[in-house]
Amino acid sequence: MSESAPADATPTTAELDPDDRALLAEAVRSWTRIVAWVLSVGGAIGFVASFVLTVERIELFKNPDYVPSCNFNPVLSCGSVMAKPQAALFGFPNPLLGIAGFAVVITTGVAILAGARLAGWYWAGLQVGVTLAMAFICWLIYSSLYSIGALCPYCMVVWAATLPIFVFVSVRNLHASGLTSRSGAALAVARSHALILVLAVGLVIVLIAIRFWSYWSSLY
Repeated sequence: MSESAPADATPTTAELDPDDRALLAEAVRSWTRIVAWVLSVGGAIGFVASFVLTVERIELFKNPDYVPSCNFNPVLSCGSVMAKPQAALFGFPNPLLGIAGFAVVITTGVAILAGARLAGWYWAGLQVGVTLAMAFICWLIYSSLYSIGALCPYCMVVWAATLPIFVFVSVRNLHASGLTSRSGAALAVARSHALILVLAVGLVIVLIAIRFWSYWSSLY
């Protein structure tokens, strides 16, 4: 006589009853459509910001006295950021990474909207890519605040575009992998995606306010 499964055993996706599998499949389809729009719109915003940054960097390279269009004050100053080693971590301007990365993101989003069904390995690769991008953005935020001591407005647009792309792709993949059906923690994360976005943006705003408070306060 075979032993029965423990009462607290977590079912795999295949072991879910038909109704639960149908709900999971619908969640994946719904999130895939949402992700397609986030990739298309967010990717376009990030691509434009990266492209403009690249143009500004070229102009600065040709003319060291050039004043970038995003130089507004001592804190909001693209020129100050571009002059630092962190702006070319791999030996070439960081915005080139953005142009390449966001081009892939846009293409993926548009392809899904056009009806393409992407293989699991592609979604896994996309997850790796957006996770690395998010880690890179976190490092850039830290460097801007505590090493460079200045903020690049166009870079901040890239930050703002990358965050929702990472969150929405991650939530979609949590559903697609079946983790939301097997793990209460994964389900809680998926359901809290809006809160995660708000908290992340709020944290960056608070850090910026604290780091440059002496300058902001001098304006009043």
